[in-house]
Amino acid sequence: MILEAVFLGLYLSAVVSLVVYTYSTGISPVPSTRRARARVFELVPEGAAGTIVDLGSGWGTLAFRLARRHPACRVVGYELSPVPWLFSQARRLVQPRPNLALLRKDFFGVPLSGAAIVVCYLWPEGMRRLREKFERELTPGTIVVSNHFPVPGWKPAATLPVGDFFTREVYLYRIPPPPAE
Repeated sequence: MILEAVFLGLYLSAVVSLVVYTYSTGISPVPSTRRARARVFELVPEGAAGTIVDLGSGWGTLAFRLARRHPACRVVGYELSPVPWLFSQARRLVQPRPNLALLRKDFFGVPLSGAAIVVCYLWPEGMRRLREKFERELTPGTIVVSNHFPVPGWKPAATLPVGDFFTREVYLYRIPPPPAE
């Protein structure tokens, strides 16, 4: 009876946490679909080098696969919601990836200047806010891959259809060099 009460309390705490963080951040932690992940991998260069950043890494679905596919890269996932972040930390115990760091931080508050590739599956308002951050912090040549939601006002270098219920397209952007004076 006590064990059942403890599990019920943990379950209810997790549900409340998910609801609170969904409300406060504006998005729920939803994993990318298999088709969307396949399209993201098509847009992330095979011989990628440097740091790959996963903004809103959630349950780690994409971050773990990126770390496995790109062992020469450092992969950093940022997730603010504690339940999916704890899940991904537990997953690291079973599937250790030495090149993977999963940080519980608000990605709007961390510098992205060292990223070679940024991947994200967020929401329209988040993409609008990220556009400003990308333009301030990312260096020319940095690749941005967005699942489902485009970066407002940017023209993608490539767009791949996904064709499943949840995702229409995946977008690839490259940060251009600064305009010549």
